[in-house]
Amino acid sequence: MAKKDSDSLKRRLRNYFATGLLVLVPVVVTIYILVRLFVFLDGLLGNLIGGFLGSLFGTGGELRVPGLGLVALVLLILLTGMVARNYVGRKVIELGDQIITRVPLVNRIYSTVQQISRAFFAEKREFFKRAVLIEYPRKGVYCIAFFTQDTRGEIQEHVEEDLVGVFVPTTPNPTSGFFLFVPRADVIELEMPIEEALTLVISGGAVLPDERKKEEPLILRPDFLAFPEPPLTFVEKLLKKLRLKTPRPRLPKS
Repeated sequence: MAKKDSDSLKRRLRNYFATGLLVLVPVVVTIYILVRLFVFLDGLLGNLIGGFLGSLFGTGGELRVPGLGLVALVLLILLTGMVARNYVGRKVIELGDQIITRVPLVNRIYSTVQQISRAFFAEKREFFKRAVLIEYPRKGVYCIAFFTQDTRGEIQEHVEEDLVGVFVPTTPNPTSGFFLFVPRADVIELEMPIEEALTLVISGGAVLPDERKKEEPLILRPDFLAFPEPPLTFVEKLLKKLRLKTPRPRLPKS
């Protein structure tokens, strides 16, 4: 009896510990990532601003104000965007691009980062359009992929089939994966949002997307559409206020 009680206590403690981990780990990891991100972004301009404030007020060192570097970074990004929107700013940026693209080694890094930035941050970005299902890596085996673009240009000219570009992410790191060109007829479109598909990939199938109930079509009677209810007359309104019933003409049937 005592052994059974001891096993039951151990089981409860183990369940409590697992439940506590399940609750605390996401919270702690989220707070840790946010704090590290804040420290990194704040430190980009925080050291420079701290040294300037220290020399301005004569403190003999840096005068750090937490969050001031992040605010300055946001203002700098907004100011850069404003300048890049006008004619003079665009010409200056184009001139800078021409200079950088002529520098060996630097031009490759700059061009790659620029293309990735445009794919993610451009206003008309078309990176991941929808979640799809394809047969990969062989027939009969399916995997989650993301439709990225219709195939155009030289690649489509060499192939008779209509191809589309899809990105196949890996688990648990969806930022790495494979980019494939597959026939459009072999792609199965999914109704789940991209966020839920990414969650499914990251969790290795442990977190399944919520089932969606298909909305039933709204069926309206033809006679209702063809012959709307006529408005009440003054006498009918008066009788209705007096709570007297009066026969209404029936609507004609279609």
